[in-house]
Amino acid sequence: DEVIETMLDADLGAIFMPHGLGHFIGIDTHDVGGYSPGKPARSERPGERKLRTARQLDEGMVVTVEPGCYFIDPLLDAAISDERQKRFLTERVNDFRGFGGVRLEDDVRITSDGCENLTLCPRAIEEVLDVMSGGSWPPATDVLPEMKRKWATCKEGRMEFLDM
Repeated sequence: DEVIETMLDADLGAIFMPHGLGHFIGIDTHDVGGYSPGKPARSERPGERKLRTARQLDEGMVVTVEPGCYFIDPLLDAAISDERQKRFLTERVNDFRGFGGVRLEDDVRITSDGCENLTLCPRAIEEVLDVMSGGSWPPATDVLPEMKRKWATCKEGRMEFLDM
């Protein structure tokens, strides 16, 4: 879509998601190694320069996926002053000043045919509401199979995988 391409060209995403999209998980929580010799260099574009890797993801690697949305006054002020960006913003954005933001993190293991989502927290509205009202977790059925969550529970100190 032409409008989306124009937003991307204007680096609009960097206003609301000024952080990286994720990182490797290994020996260290924020494992390094995203930019290696002979691989694509880190971009200098706003938003893209925060990406933590340009590597091909291979089977067995574990990475985080961390989309977020933030309302940071200096970034909003800069966007409102920028000819390329301000045309996409309305006065409504000011309603979110002082809100801060939110980021969701999933840890995923790369498989030969995609990935497994290792994060087991409520994501669907009905899951969140059910847990908030005292419902059990994990649920009896997966309402978001497209997330490819790898369901597990702890029994007698051991992890037990569930077939949903």
